[in-house]
Amino acid sequence: MIASMALVVLFVMNLLGVAKKAAYILVGIVLWVSVLKSGVHATLAGVALAFMIPLNSVGADGKSFSLSKEMEHDLHYWVVFMILPLFAFVNAGVDLRGISIEEMFTPVPMGIMLGLFIGKQIGVFGFSWLAIKAGIAKLPDGGNWRQLYGVSILTGIGFAMSLFIGSLAYNDTPIYHYADKLAILLGSLLSGIVGYLILKTGSNK
Repeated sequence: MIASMALVVLFVMNLLGVAKKAAYILVGIVLWVSVLKSGVHATLAGVALAFMIPLNSVGADGKSFSLSKEMEHDLHYWVVFMILPLFAFVNAGVDLRGISIEEMFTPVPMGIMLGLFIGKQIGVFGFSWLAIKAGIAKLPDGGNWRQLYGVSILTGIGFAMSLFIGSLAYNDTPIYHYADKLAILLGSLLSGIVGYLILKTGSNK
């Protein structure tokens, strides 16, 4: 009932053209808590709140702006650099208590890390190079080989599908139950950092 009332309030605020971030945040918190306590997944509260935030608003100075896009922009860095990585790590279900450094250097975890970081970039860049040299494809306008290589390294970032395959492959092997997940995260992290550095220092010459 409280969640329904919060949605009605948000809907009326939208109709009246309310363009105050604080108002939507406060009512949004009430909506989120009530949905969470009701037993329904709280993600739905976020989706419903996003639908109620105006896409086109008029400020006190009479100028048009998008409250929805402003709030999205304000949250972007928090989501990308803190919330999403934390969400991914927690949902990966990695239990660090049963993992040692020696175990991470055994063939299976090392194979996963090297497969993501080295295997992916060799495969993507190698076949792209062959396709371009064979005339089947071409580099994008303004692009160069260094940038293509940087993008190829980024393909080593894996999460959902990598964890799914790992769970199927090592479900009956307890020793790799957490080591494979941590190896996926480390391989992805290495691919992301190195790929970023390659692209950051790439030129269009």
